[in-house]
Amino acid sequence: MDRFNAMRVFTRIVELGGFAKAADSLQLPRASVTIMIKQLEAHLGVQLLQRTTRQVNPTPDGAAYYQRCVQLLTDLEETEAVFSNRRQNPRGTLSIDMPSGIGRLIVIPALPTFTACYPQIELEIGLNDRPVDLIREGVDCVLRGGLALDESLVARPLAVMDQLTLASPDYLARMGVPASLDDLAHHQMVEYVSSASGKRFGLEFQVGSELRVVNLAKVVAVNSSDAYFAACEAGYGLIQAPHYHAMQQLAKGTLVPVLPQLPVPTMALTALYPPHRQLSQRVRVFVDWLVDLCSQPGTGLQRQDQTSQQ
Repeated sequence: MDRFNAMRVFTRIVELGGFAKAADSLQLPRASVTIMIKQLEAHLGVQLLQRTTRQVNPTPDGAAYYQRCVQLLTDLEETEAVFSNRRQNPRGTLSIDMPSGIGRLIVIPALPTFTACYPQIELEIGLNDRPVDLIREGVDCVLRGGLALDESLVARPLAVMDQLTLASPDYLARMGVPASLDDLAHHQMVEYVSSASGKRFGLEFQVGSELRVVNLAKVVAVNSSDAYFAACEAGYGLIQAPHYHAMQQLAKGTLVPVLPQLPVPTMALTALYPPHRQLSQRVRVFVDWLVDLCSQPGTGLQRQDQTSQQ
């Protein structure tokens, strides 16, 4: 039995919650995965996994063994990188998750520069507006906007994003152009609903030192950023969004800024990854590339360290 390979299989089963998912993730026959775990349990003399009809969970011994396996496998990967050309040429699969707007408008169009530098890294990219469980879903790194960060993860600040209040020209022609917060009483908004928490978001304005939250009448509520923009362009009311996400609509004139004299709070953009991936060369080079990408003009993003110096 290859114990390191068995450890890798075991950790994937714990993270994904099933033998079949782990087998598919590792591109191994499902029968081979089952045999490896039986051999591993026999070798250790303990039951590592509790199997039910719906899910597979680690036993108390399995949970403790999982933590040790993660550390051992991470140490092994880093050791191999030190004594091989992987430090200069990292290889393997890197699983990333990010908001659909960031991925579609900024990251993926720039990816050729990354893959040209690191041709042996294979990228698996998920575009989601919902938070993912990095451990259970086997994701190495996520990009997230906002401040609701998981303290169990390593956080690398990337940018502070300016936000705008927006509306379609047809909507403003029909409802009038608001000139103050008081004018908003006669307007409506597209409501954004978090698909993870169900929280409903109104409009936010920074008035001096005070954060003013304004909830308007609404006809449409959505739970994705693309739908949020589509509803605004269709004339259903005001929205607030990061500048990068509105650049194309602003250029085409399908959306225009509203109340530019009333700033909208900025939004942080952060890269997050599990502590055991901190030494991974694949994660490290990708996050470093993201930091450089966020500093480039024309992205609609603003580097956090640059912002703090202003």
